[in-house]
Amino acid sequence: MPYFTVNKNAQPNSGDHEVHDLASTRGCLPSVDNRTDLGEFASCSDAVTAAKSQHPKVNGCYWCAITCHTT
Repeated sequence: MPYFTVNKNAQPNSGDHEVHDLASTRGCLPSVDNRTDLGEFASCSDAVTAAKSQHPKVNGCYWCAITCHTT
């Protein structure tokens, strides 16, 4: 099951905190200091829902959680 994290820092243009799959090898993961681990989820949509309890604006990463990327 994939393990997800959310970037503590919001994206400059959108204000979104991006959810990432830690198994990604695409170079898109935030630095360890800028991550909040979310845990294992069957899908990125479940991880995005969990991240919304911590941040008002959340989005899936375009590179490693594309099915949850909306903007």
